[in-house]
Amino acid sequence: MKTIALGVFGFFIMVSCSQKPTQSMNQSSVKTYPVQKMAAKDVELHTVFPTVLQGEIDIEIKPRIDGFIEAVYVDEGSIVKKGQVLFEINSPVSEQNLETAEANYNTARLDVERMRPLADKGIISNVLLQTYENAFSSAEAAYESAKATLSWTKVKSPVDGIVGTLPFRLGSLVNSSSVLTSVANTQHVVAYFSMNEKELLQYMRSWEGDTQAEKIKNMPSVKLMLADGSEYEHEGRIETISGVVDVNTGSVNFRAVFDNPNGLLRSGTSGQVIIPRTMKDVFLIPQKSTFSQQNKVLVFKYEDGKAKQKVISVKSTPNGQYYAVLDGLKGGDQIITDGVSTLKDGMEIQIQ
Repeated sequence: MKTIALGVFGFFIMVSCSQKPTQSMNQSSVKTYPVQKMAAKDVELHTVFPTVLQGEIDIEIKPRIDGFIEAVYVDEGSIVKKGQVLFEINSPVSEQNLETAEANYNTARLDVERMRPLADKGIISNVLLQTYENAFSSAEAAYESAKATLSWTKVKSPVDGIVGTLPFRLGSLVNSSSVLTSVANTQHVVAYFSMNEKELLQYMRSWEGDTQAEKIKNMPSVKLMLADGSEYEHEGRIETISGVVDVNTGSVNFRAVFDNPNGLLRSGTSGQVIIPRTMKDVFLIPQKSTFSQQNKVLVFKYEDGKAKQKVISVKSTPNGQYYAVLDGLKGGDQIITDGVSTLKDGMEIQIQ
């Protein structure tokens, strides 16, 4: 009997000794992760919209008569003044029309000069004289019109600006549909861009004012990112918002204007308009604390000693390192900020 008792006692000692290392091993296998507790703050976010820049005045130059280019007085990129001659057109048809109109004018004038004395003497009636005078008036108007038409052989710039490309050269046959070049006034540059209905509503609610005009007036200045990724030194202003939503794209068009005193911006170049927006009482989290799954952004929350997945709605901050959380978290929540790639939903963890 004593032998059995000792055996049982020894068995419990062996079991007890074998369990202690296992418990210790389980505790040491639980990894530790850093966490961040959610606390709301005000954050300035930037929304970026692609754009193509245009001169505030950007005009296509077309001839008003048919003919051959006889002279080109400017080169691409030339700075021109309003009224400056850009091209000269050789128009044989216009010259012929002028010669014909001049001849008809002279004939009608001589007829009136010859018939007026006869009417004064009563040899012909005043009605017949009036017919000649009417013919003279018509011939005179046709002559003046032909002279004006021939003046169109000199193609002039309608505005101050910079000359665009020159697709036609000396000797080219052109007509009223031919675009000889363009002249852009780029003292101020216009940037057109669009945003969808959801973004528009968010912005309209955040801008002060009762009417659209008041909201436009109270909008913050916008910035322009150039094609090389640099930020343009002058800020711009939004001037107009279209009153109609495009039914095909569901977007609304905006127009922003930027000063261009040094001529750095050119018509036709691309860029990105940046609109700032201050969001109040949002949570700011590092982007590295998130991961993507089926086009959704998720984080791991720390709850009851475990990591639990949570879908969130976010907006990137200007520096690209943080997200502003728009939905999915509440004050006091703790999220794991590093090492999320090693986590699984429901995994037991420890926190720092």
